[in-house]
Amino acid sequence: MIKKLCTSLILLTTTASLFTSATVLASGEVNVYSARKEALIKPLLEQFSKSTGISVNLITGKADALLQRLKIEGKASPADIFITVDAGRLQRAKEAGVLQAIDSAILKKNIPANLRDVDKLWFGLSQRARTIFYAKDRVKPSQLSSYEDLATSQWQGRICLRSSNNIYNQSLVASMIENIGTQETETWAKKMVANLAKPPTGGDTDQLKAVAAGVCDVTIANTYYYGRLSNSDNASDQQIVEKVKIFWPNQNNRGVHMNVSGAGVTKFAKHKDNAIKLIEFMSSAQSQAWYAAVNSEFPVLKSAEISTVLQSWGEFTADPIPLNKLGENNRSAVELMDRAGWK
Repeated sequence: MIKKLCTSLILLTTTASLFTSATVLASGEVNVYSARKEALIKPLLEQFSKSTGISVNLITGKADALLQRLKIEGKASPADIFITVDAGRLQRAKEAGVLQAIDSAILKKNIPANLRDVDKLWFGLSQRARTIFYAKDRVKPSQLSSYEDLATSQWQGRICLRSSNNIYNQSLVASMIENIGTQETETWAKKMVANLAKPPTGGDTDQLKAVAAGVCDVTIANTYYYGRLSNSDNASDQQIVEKVKIFWPNQNNRGVHMNVSGAGVTKFAKHKDNAIKLIEFMSSAQSQAWYAAVNSEFPVLKSAEISTVLQSWGEFTADPIPLNKLGENNRSAVELMDRAGWK
């Protein structure tokens, strides 16, 4: 994994040098509130500073806490950019009125329309699929087909799920409401709950571990958690990867549910121009390739390279739903999951 990260950093450093030689160094600063961990974003921000001469001040924290901080600070907030995970949370920031619309030809070109806000308040910067994972020794790929199929009787007592409090599951349900309707989604959710092997506990990695340990045979998780295990030098992580495999559902219709991490310029940004430059930098081919290698997420930029780990998972069809819908349907999704008994 160290070798892979070093290669990615060399690529980004080389690109940054080329970018610097082709542009006039800017000046000033930009302040970032990020729900992404420092290790997953700081090297990229450092390269931006090296490329442009713009210093980046970074504050990291929990997504909801940072959003609340922005709301409380109001006009006094030093933040120029808010970075968070999941379109549902990006929509919450939009609805809270802490972001401002920006026009950028570069972002419009680099980021597909369904992966950015229709009102230009936020922009997806990396993608993750929330897909199906199965026990290789107990499940045949031919037994799997769609999210909806997990509600059938063949999976009774064989499924592990994360809690309904988790935004990733809420967004999955929100996407299903948009695609198949509220009534059908609620019926599905109730049957999924009836098929659980155990009450929902733990995070995505815990679900993958449970499948590997034989607690359940199938789960739903974000792909980058599996990518982290794949890139790990830990023998126990490699055992999980060997026992648990990835499956792309709904390939005969809408495709796999996708989500994003993303960013927006804050409403009272003091360094708006620099903020736009940073988000544009993060959408570039080289930045996208670096981030994909480091965090095992899929680029939003179609032309960006992906790591050998992501390539090994094979090609798949992704659900093209506009991700605004995930946030807009969030309340309905939470209420539906409560009615379904999804704890």
